[in-house]
Amino acid sequence: MTGESFYLLCGIWALGILVVFIQAIRLSYRIEARSPDLTNRSGFPRNAMMFHTITNTNVARDAETQAMRRRMNRLLLIVVAGFAVMAAGIGLVRRMNS
Repeated sequence: MTGESFYLLCGIWALGILVVFIQAIRLSYRIEARSPDLTNRSGFPRNAMMFHTITNTNVARDAETQAMRRRMNRLLLIVVAGFAVMAAGIGLVRRMNS
């Protein structure tokens, strides 16, 4: 595989990982909407409270919300693993080319 095609593949891979991350953010907003302590009552837009939803802080304890939280955590693990695989692949290609 040539270097240019590998980097093109890495770009496509990164876009795929970005899509998964956006899905996790959207799921975090849905979890916040279901959790009374995390609901945005200020009227101003704010960033997703992902730290709270990851750590289960002030998140509703019903089974459906907890299932959504576990799914979001799996999506975030996929993002971390995806970038680790991409970094390892780039490192291997650079080592082979030098």
